[in-house]
Amino acid sequence: MLLCVFAAGCASHGTPELAGLSPKAQAVVIKQYGGVYKVGNPYQIMGRWYYPKEDYSYAEVGMASWYGDDFHAKRTANGEKYDMNTLTAAHRTLPLPSIVRVTNLENGRSLVVRVNDRGPYVKERIIDISKRGAQLLGYQTKGTAKVKVEIMADESRALKAALLNQKVPEPKAPIAKKEIKTTASEQVSYIQAGSFRQKDLAFDFEKKLQQFGRTQVRDVDVDGVTYYRVRLGPIKNEQEAQRTLIKVQSNGFHDARIIKE
Repeated sequence: MLLCVFAAGCASHGTPELAGLSPKAQAVVIKQYGGVYKVGNPYQIMGRWYYPKEDYSYAEVGMASWYGDDFHAKRTANGEKYDMNTLTAAHRTLPLPSIVRVTNLENGRSLVVRVNDRGPYVKERIIDISKRGAQLLGYQTKGTAKVKVEIMADESRALKAALLNQKVPEPKAPIAKKEIKTTASEQVSYIQAGSFRQKDLAFDFEKKLQQFGRTQVRDVDVDGVTYYRVRLGPIKNEQEAQRTLIKVQSNGFHDARIIKE
């Protein structure tokens, strides 16, 4: 798998896509392309001070932008080579690299990206996402979108440990998280990729989705009109749902989104 990843990276002149790899495997690739783990010292841009730190409870709502050709193949703040066609991002203060979930609050799309660069510094934007990330989140043409950014603490800690050659920590208190919401163990996720009014179109679409796993077509009544929703799942693990969503969106199903029941 790593050989394939390296080959893809050589073609794109930047750090390749790492989604789906273990923290140790990600660390191998990141180091191969010059990347390191760093937090960094306080710094000043355009008269404003920023204070990088490890904040594993970080969550923020604000505007996202994206960056592409002008920075493609240039070095990121942690030493990697930026590839606008992979799922990475720039943030002003989070550790580099960190793993974050970005949700476009304007259309509900969600994506997991690796923060490996610094920025943005204009108009109070909170994150700058790669061109590919902006495409999958549905705002490349528009340029910006209102988003929620949440650090994925366990994944970020694990990647840090792997890069520093430390023991990868176990995820913290998964049982306690479930106890916070009593229905968590009963909930499952689905990847909804399409909704059709014509049944035959829905089943034709379902065949295309079957390459990613178990599928289903469910009919629902909306204001007296029957819609046929094409879904992938059920998926019981939240992280697996996110990985599957990235894979589905990356293969052209751009309107796919996670739903829970």
